[in-house]
Amino acid sequence: MLVKERMSSPVITIDPTMPIMEALDLMKRKNIRRTPVVAGGKLVGIVSDKDLLNAAPSDATSLSVWELNYLIGRITVAEVMTKNVLTISADTPIEEAAYLMSTNKIGGVPVTKGGQLVGLITETDLFKIFLELMGAQQSGVRVTALVPDKAGELDVLTHAIAEAGGEFISFGQFAGTSDENEMVTFKVKGMQMDDVAEKIAPFIDELVDIRECC
Repeated sequence: MLVKERMSSPVITIDPTMPIMEALDLMKRKNIRRTPVVAGGKLVGIVSDKDLLNAAPSDATSLSVWELNYLIGRITVAEVMTKNVLTISADTPIEEAAYLMSTNKIGGVPVTKGGQLVGLITETDLFKIFLELMGAQQSGVRVTALVPDKAGELDVLTHAIAEAGGEFISFGQFAGTSDENEMVTFKVKGMQMDDVAEKIAPFIDELVDIRECC
């Protein structure tokens, strides 16, 4: 899966000269938390609702409410936006985008193609993908188990389920508790919980959790 398949496009953008209160109002109306800042067709920054909400004159305590409102009204997006913007290509694998966002502790990245802004990928987009990968919206028997970290172990486990009439809804593989095992979490339909536990028992080191789910 590539970024271009899950990014938001077209993107709502704002001008750097826009007053912060107007920008905040726009973001509330559009139900977005961050947006790229574009000037003359060029990406010049990105701003979040937190950037806008945290913007205020440093000497606010000594000002009257009218003076404060006047000064806030004069603050523009250019003064609070992030200028050194990380961007990614539309053809970037989705996991690379997630790694970039996690490493840099950011909630969204503008997507460019040929130097032009074509989209925005956010943490919300990644959460939706995670929910799909884990089959969160489908009912079934959900299993978490430790399996030996050996070639072919996952193959025999999945075949045992398939041969018993089970159909995989999701399958995830994660780090185990040691170098000798790995953790798998999967969801299947078409089988009862006890039957799933019985069929996988010969091929796992430990059944961590099993339940009828969602």
